[in-house]
Amino acid sequence: MRRLLRVEALLFVRDLPSAVFALIVPALILLGAGLAIPGMRETLTGGQLDGLTMIQVYTPAVLTMALATPALSTLPVMVANYREHGVLRRLSTTPARPGAVLAAQVVINLAAFVVAAALAVLLATVVFAAPLPRQTLTAAIALLAGALAMFGLGMLVAARARTGSAAAAVGMLLYFPLLFLAGMWTPGPLMPDLARQIATYTPLGATSQALAAAWFDTGFPALQVTVLIAWTALLYPLAARTFRWT
Repeated sequence: MRRLLRVEALLFVRDLPSAVFALIVPALILLGAGLAIPGMRETLTGGQLDGLTMIQVYTPAVLTMALATPALSTLPVMVANYREHGVLRRLSTTPARPGAVLAAQVVINLAAFVVAAALAVLLATVVFAAPLPRQTLTAAIALLAGALAMFGLGMLVAARARTGSAAAAVGMLLYFPLLFLAGMWTPGPLMPDLARQIATYTPLGATSQALAAAWFDTGFPALQVTVLIAWTALLYPLAARTFRWT
């Protein structure tokens, strides 16, 4: 496991354009949404969001989008490309186990996303005067739990996809419905009740709701965090069990 982590970390750092892109994607998404989309800097009135701008309210949802992008595109495609080009076949002749191969990918990309999320929140605070989460610890728990669950979903896709193009196609089939349930196009309070209830039990929807609670409420999102833990406990063993080297 240590050797896999070291090699994957070196490969990640050596691919400088991809590494830099991965680290600044959340910040770029926030900056683009806040400056380019009409109405995103208008102030809301009424309710618990009174006095906040749309971009400030969208900060948790944008973070979930930034999380979904590497989890459902970068990671699955990378592992599937390894399979397609015979890298995994060669690894199968070594003591490496499927769980270790998948875990190494998750650890490297999770660390990169944590740094990227911190940069995005800093940018939102400086450029758009976005408030920091009311519950910093809850936000950290929600972000970590959401990242683990989403990368687990990406690893399940990676475990089975034969080629990089197949992984990309399956990832995109999951990407857009999950983004809708995360409130990317329709903010959570404006979503139909049924859609909001369904979103609570999806990995990205639960992440978005937990982050929103950490940012704007005072209660702990116990249901959403429990859902994310359940997804994590289900997805990783399933990905390791169904993993194929060729």
